[in-house]
Amino acid sequence: MSESTSSPFQSLRYKPYSWFLIGGFTLFIANQIQMVVLGWQVYTLTQNPLSLGLIGLSEALPFLSLTLFGGYLADRLDRKTLCLLSLLPILAGGLLLVVSNWNTSTQHVWIFYGAQALGGIGRAFFRPAYQALAADLVPKESYVNASTMRSSTFHISMVIGPILGGFLIPLGYRMAYAFVCILIFCTLISYLKIQPLVRFKKEVSDETRFFDGVRFVFKEKIVLGALTLDLFAVLFGGATSLLPIFARDILQVGEKGFGLLRSAPAMGAIVMSLWLTFSPPARHMGRRLLICVFIFGLGWIAFALSRSFTISLMILVVCGAADNVSVIMRSALVQTQTPRHLMGRVGAVNSFFIGSSNEIGAFESGVAARILGVVPSVIFGGVMTLATVSAVAWKIPTLRKLDRLEDA
Repeated sequence: MSESTSSPFQSLRYKPYSWFLIGGFTLFIANQIQMVVLGWQVYTLTQNPLSLGLIGLSEALPFLSLTLFGGYLADRLDRKTLCLLSLLPILAGGLLLVVSNWNTSTQHVWIFYGAQALGGIGRAFFRPAYQALAADLVPKESYVNASTMRSSTFHISMVIGPILGGFLIPLGYRMAYAFVCILIFCTLISYLKIQPLVRFKKEVSDETRFFDGVRFVFKEKIVLGALTLDLFAVLFGGATSLLPIFARDILQVGEKGFGLLRSAPAMGAIVMSLWLTFSPPARHMGRRLLICVFIFGLGWIAFALSRSFTISLMILVVCGAADNVSVIMRSALVQTQTPRHLMGRVGAVNSFFIGSSNEIGAFESGVAARILGVVPSVIFGGVMTLATVSAVAWKIPTLRKLDRLEDA
């Protein structure tokens, strides 16, 4: 094996991919800052857990409605151009937040939901194009390394973004959202510099091919099982949207403590990524996946019961590490099993599952907290995650028995 192909940074030798990573990094940080600042501001204004759930719902509705079409376009149009165009509504949402904080005496919470809806529209087209564009920027022998680098930059941004958001809140909401817009603009500049190594060739037009990505996922039972497990585990188990309440009312650690709580799962994910890089699991892949999601559910139950900030941080780190196993396995299965010409549409289905679990999960958390109370709702979600793991292990034995990734 040559030095160029064995280097842990081999994908960075390709300048287009370097610009791709830089642009994604700044966008992910911007998204994390916006979510932290917006969640804190909305809860401060309303004092209502349901309002935090509505933040997720306002993004989820346009995202889930349009993402399959976004994947279809990603397999039909120039992917770089589609990424650039999809950034415009995301930037517009950030600018709306800046303008809405110009005169705080006339603020209305629905403006914030509208800004999130604009972001949801943009991400519905950006995510499938982003995932598909990655395959056009490096040769096939560097694809695994490129995926690792992309995952690493994402999780690093998940740590940096919330911490920055927590420090920006005391400086003023308008300044925080202006910084978000600057980062999105940096993403636009980075993507303008990308010159793909491979220009994707469109298929012959055929309207029946719109749902080929959906058909492919439902045909591959192990892929479907991994996606389903991730969907329902995060839908019920993840209570990230309720962290402003825990930081403000339960743990009483303020804005900076909230930023650390929001970053903690990503810290665990980074540690797990490093561990899997140097000690990848070679056997019993399905069993390991189920065990880690089970730990994820137990972790959220423990977090709900904790009244120590330090212990809560440690629990969230463990939750993030366990959840990252699901993320890595799902990504590996999708990437290795999907033909290149279906990358956009299968990526859209993958995004649909992720969007359902994250954004709809945020809404579910807000509704459950309103009905059951904050702490009981998180405990309920953790119990439902444990039930989901048991159901998937029983109903999809091929996933439970999966030994090696190449056996899928």
